[in-house]
Amino acid sequence: MSNAPAPGAADPLDLRGVVPPTVTAFEDDETLDPEGTAAHARFVVDRGVHGVFPLGTNGEFALLDGSERKRVVEAVADEIDEVPVIAGVGAPGTKNTVEHARHAERVGADGVVVVTPFYYPVDHEAAVEHYRRVVEAVDVPVYVYHIPSKTGNTLSLETVSALADLGVAGVKDSSKDVPFLGQAIDDNPELTFLAGSDSLIFPGFEIGCTGIVSAVANAFPELIVDLYGAYDAGDEDRAQALQSTVYDVRTALKQGPYMAGPKTALDLRGFDAGPMRAPLRGMTEEETATLEATLHDHDLL
Repeated sequence: MSNAPAPGAADPLDLRGVVPPTVTAFEDDETLDPEGTAAHARFVVDRGVHGVFPLGTNGEFALLDGSERKRVVEAVADEIDEVPVIAGVGAPGTKNTVEHARHAERVGADGVVVVTPFYYPVDHEAAVEHYRRVVEAVDVPVYVYHIPSKTGNTLSLETVSALADLGVAGVKDSSKDVPFLGQAIDDNPELTFLAGSDSLIFPGFEIGCTGIVSAVANAFPELIVDLYGAYDAGDEDRAQALQSTVYDVRTALKQGPYMAGPKTALDLRGFDAGPMRAPLRGMTEEETATLEATLHDHDLL
């Protein structure tokens, strides 16, 4: 019997387990590398993850133009058919978000992830209308991506419940606000909730999350799949021990420039996803050496 929480009844994809926000690969001159991007999705799927999420924050989506974003979704959807592909389609404006959602559905994505609008403040009524128009535009399930630290827009519990009423399938919550997440899950049992921080994998399962969108899993999918498997099998002591390892790895990945850790770790594993796209930057040799030492300490290299 499964020990992990079950997906919500409103989620036709039954999302659960480990869903990495896969990286976008670039050539040395920062031009898009669709083949490398698809290869990374294949890398994590072949190591046991339960879904992939291209064009999340780790996918550097905000640094891609519209054409590049479409090519990423096409490449990943064409490569992966064993597990759900939930494509990031969010944009500051509703019109562009709907356009990206329709394109993702057309090229084979199994679902779409819509980050809350960003840059401009959005109140309850505007947020509900934004998601209503996306839900009505596509037949694939729509998942809300809540990351107020990056968007500047925080969803209230009232708004999450209103989005459930209009037909979203689930929420990827990266607020790191555990009381908010716990109450949102309690208020909306029909939705699937995915924890959006590697710091909350085990705690997220404990309060009802069915899975984790894990940046660590971009480089070390085996570790996070192992943690989920232990929890799902009822071995919570082992799952907690693995969460402790994840804390150490997460800290090491975050000690350099913003978001450079997963690509650097991939390179240390022999997978070249290319550079970060400016203005983001990669790790220095010293930062890389520090990361490498921590990963060796945990037998990950």
